[in-house]
Amino acid sequence: MNVVVFKRIFIMVIVLLSLNILIGCAGMEFAPKDGIWYYPKELPEADRAVEDARKAGKDKKCPEEFNDVKNMKDSAYKIYTSCRTKEGIDLAKDATKNAKALCKVIDRMTLMVNFDFDKSVIREGDKAKLKKAIDFVKKYPGFKIKIEGHTDYIGTEKYNQGLSERRAEAVMKYLVKGGGIDGKRLTTVGYGESKPVASNKTKEGRAKNRRVEILILAD
Repeated sequence: MNVVVFKRIFIMVIVLLSLNILIGCAGMEFAPKDGIWYYPKELPEADRAVEDARKAGKDKKCPEEFNDVKNMKDSAYKIYTSCRTKEGIDLAKDATKNAKALCKVIDRMTLMVNFDFDKSVIREGDKAKLKKAIDFVKKYPGFKIKIEGHTDYIGTEKYNQGLSERRAEAVMKYLVKGGGIDGKRLTTVGYGESKPVASNKTKEGRAKNRRVEILILAD
């Protein structure tokens, strides 16, 4: 094989390899981190959103909320690298959205719905509390509403994350169907077991942690 033919074959191999890399990285972004070069674009977007919030001083203005968003973004990477791709991407999207909405809470209602263990169904006895939640939301016509779901610490982190999301969605559906609240104003997020308000070592404390919080957000 002469040198010219060899060079042509070598160039063709390089071109084919490059095409394979480009095709394999479709929808991915070059963002080296923790030994990985490419990530779904939603993850580096979450990184940038958190960093933009930091540069805007929101880590000082509302540090607790900022840390929550940062932890959510970090969790998105951990979940993604544990091969739970869709879950990691979805959490990264939530982190980006929440980072952009930081420091906009103008009122908050802790709704102690206290779901039964391992349940996300609204209990009949809690509907009076939900009536108060509907009245609370109606005091702020036109404002965006964020509904946060929480769990106690029993169960795996992954399961509790999903359960907290289902609890937030259950309350959202009740506000829409039972209270006539415009669903376009509402967003939901689950925090799993990560934000307890009481000790998980007691039955009473765990009941308090199985809750939903409703936040009124400024534009």
